[in-house]
Parts: sequence; structure tokens; C-alpha cells
Amino acid sequence: MAFRKIKWILLVATLITTIYLLFSQSLSYSVSAQQPTGSIPTVTGTPKGVTAKVKIGLTEDRVNVRSGPSVLYPQVGVILLGAEVPVVGRSAGGDWLVVEYPGAQGGIGWVWSLYMDVSPGELAVIENPPSPVPITTITIDPTMAAQFITTPRATRMPTFTEPAPLQIPTFESSTGQILAGIPVGLIIVLLSVLGLLLGLFSYFQSR
Repeated sequence: MAFRKIKWILLVATLITTIYLLFSQSLSYSVSAQQPTGSIPTVTGTPKGVTAKVKIGLTEDRVNVRSGPSVLYPQVGVILLGAEVPVVGRSAGGDWLVVEYPGAQGGIGWVWSLYMDVSPGELAVIENPPSPVPITTITIDPTMAAQFITTPRATRMPTFTEPAPLQIPTFESSTGQILAGIPVGLIIVLLSVLGLLLGLFSYFQSR
């Protein structure tokens, strides 16, 4: 009888111990889960600056990207219609935009501003890169150039000869003077007398 009591006491004690251990373990798990020791990362948005897009309605669906603000600079790429690129600056005159372009040297490129729609915002003035170096240097063959070189012949300059002085003849008035040694009045009288004689001669001849 006493052995059976002891058996039941041990069984109850074992059951109580097991329940206590299970309860304490679950309690420790719940406490550790509610108090994390690590930090929670936060995500912050990056502010969007000035951007540019290719204008709609151009003759082509792309804009050339160059290494400097001129068509003399080599082309480093293109921007397709619909693509949006960040703008980091502009030229001194404002005719060219400096955009982010990873394929170019320094990660930037230059595009003609009239071909782009730019969002509002302030843009810094970017200094122009060094002038481009020509890809090829034109050389002149001296032998071939000598064939086109001609020496002009010396020509005599025309000389001016002064003409002889112009002589204007002068006539003296013969009024009241003798013509060939005979007075003019005498000649008139003689002609009148001769005419009168001829008239009389004709008159008597007719009778």
C-alpha cells in the first residue's frame, strides 16, 4: 500500500516537472523573439535632378552625343527617342547640354540643346574640353604643287604721250577793206551798171 502511494507521488512530481520545463522554454522563446538585437535598414529616395528627352517631331529618332560642344568633336554615342537622361550642366552659351553618358570618357557627353526637352531646374556651366585634334593631317606634295606655280611675265606699262596743242584759225574782218586790191563798193557799183546795161540791151533787142 505504501509502495503504491510513493509510485503515484513520483508520477505526479515527474508530470509537474515536465510541464514546468515546457512552459519555461516556450516563455524564453517568446521573449527573445519580441526583443530583436539587429538594426532595421531604412530606404531613402534619391532626389531627381534636371533631365532631358529627345524632342518629338525631329527628322530622326535619335540625337548624337559628342565629346564636346561642337560638331568638330567626335561622336561617342546616341540618345534614342523616349530615353530620359540626367543633365549635369550646360555650355557657356547654353547651346549644348552636358548629360550623363557612361559610354563616354568621364561618363558625360554633349548634346545640342535645341533637340532636347529639358525639365525645369538650375544647371551649372561646364568648361569646354580641349579642342579636338584632326584625325588626319593634309599634306601637299611639293612636286605636284610646283606644276601649278607659274611666273608671270613682265609686261610694259602703257605710256602717255601728250598730243600737239590745238591751233584755232582766226579770220580778220574784211568790212570796208580792199578785197584782192579792189574795193568792195566798186565791185557792187560795177555789177549794178552791168545789170542795167544788160536790161537795156534786152529791151531794145526785143523791139
